[in-house]
This record gives sequence, C-alpha cells and structure tokens, in this order.
Amino acid sequence: MHAKQRLTITIDGPAGTGKSTTARLVAQRLGLEFLDTGAMYRAAALIALEQRLDLTDGPAVALAVERGAMCFDWAADPPRLLLTRPRPRDVTDRLRDGDVTLASSSIARLPEVRAILVAAQRRLRDEHPRLVSEGRDQGSVVFPDADVKFFLDATPEARARRRADQLRAAGQGVDEERLLREIIERDAADRNRATGPLIVPDDAVVIDTTDLSHEQVLAALERAVRARLGPIR
Repeated sequence: MHAKQRLTITIDGPAGTGKSTTARLVAQRLGLEFLDTGAMYRAAALIALEQRLDLTDGPAVALAVERGAMCFDWAADPPRLLLTRPRPRDVTDRLRDGDVTLASSSIARLPEVRAILVAAQRRLRDEHPRLVSEGRDQGSVVFPDADVKFFLDATPEARARRRADQLRAAGQGVDEERLLREIIERDAADRNRATGPLIVPDDAVVIDTTDLSHEQVLAALERAVRARLGPIR
C-alpha cells in the first residue's frame, strides 16, 4: 500500500466569500481535514472580551490567549473549538456572535497575537498533514509552501447580502446597510494591517464567487486541485 501523501490546500479571501463552507466541503470531497483559522482569531477575541482586556494591548491579549489554551475537537465535523483553561469548554457557537465578530477585527491586527496563532496553525499542520486551511493569510504567510492556493473574492454588496440572509435564517434582525459598511471597513483593516495583511498570493487561483453558488465554487476548486495534483491518494 502507498502511504498517503502530505497535502496542504489554502483558501484565503475577505469575509463573506464562503471560505469556511467551501473549505470544509472541499476537505470532505478530497478526504482531507479542515482548519478554520478564523475561528482561532474569534476565540482570541472572546478571551479578550471575557477578561475585559484592552483590545489594542497586544502583549496582554497574547498572554491571555496562551493561557486559554485553545484546541480543536477533530472528531467533530467541522472540528469544534475548545478553550481548555481554566476549565474545558466548547465555545464554537459563541464565536459568531456580533460582539466577537466586531472584536476579532481588532484582535487580528495585533502582531503578538498573530505570532502565537500562526505558530499554532503550523503545529496543527504538522499534526494533521492532509489539510485544507482557510483564513486571510494562509497561502501568503502561514503556509507559503502549500500545494495549491486559492483566493476567493466577491463584491462587498454580495457578501453583505449573504451575511444578512444568514442572520435572517437564524431569526435575527438585519440592517443590511450597516453590514455593508462593516464589511468595507473590515476589508480596509485586513488589507492595510502591518502584520499578515490580506493579499492575493502570487501563485493563487483567484475565484470570484459573486454570482456563483456554493456548488459551483466547490466544483471549480476541486477541478483546479485535481488538474494541479492529479489523483489524490
């Protein structure tokens, strides 16, 4: 029998382009594992909020994140994110709340926090060497040696509309104009931060998802992976 090949696929792009859903489904189709790095930054934001830390104090937030000892439950699909200190708890469902979403943008700009989480993501790849990893800087910073890199994009209006649909489906009130403003502001913050800015890696396959369904995006990624790598064993 042949040993299974090591394989890293990265999917980067701004918020609301369907990265998480696409990455999880691509991982399922190709028999790989799925790493949601955005959840790690959201967990860092949750830690800072719960401890009432200054969201601009990089050293203090980084220390709290280290002490919180986040990890994933890889037996779940998709993996659930846990904080193990001071007591083990699953915080996955809390990570999409509005206050965490807003705070995570500030947390992601802190170089001290990014250094900790990038190192953690690289350790996870060592432990799970057949991986689809999604985020903002996976192909450009964290895994520049990835076998295949993607960058998903869409217009801010399309992304705001998708987020509004998600909130309505969850029974929450929606201000679509506010969502659009937040997305535009988040894009600017992600692209202009000093550490790990949102960029298109030179060797990435760029896919505009504005007018594509999840299935169409998924099919495009799968075709590109198989064209680049051949049969996945």
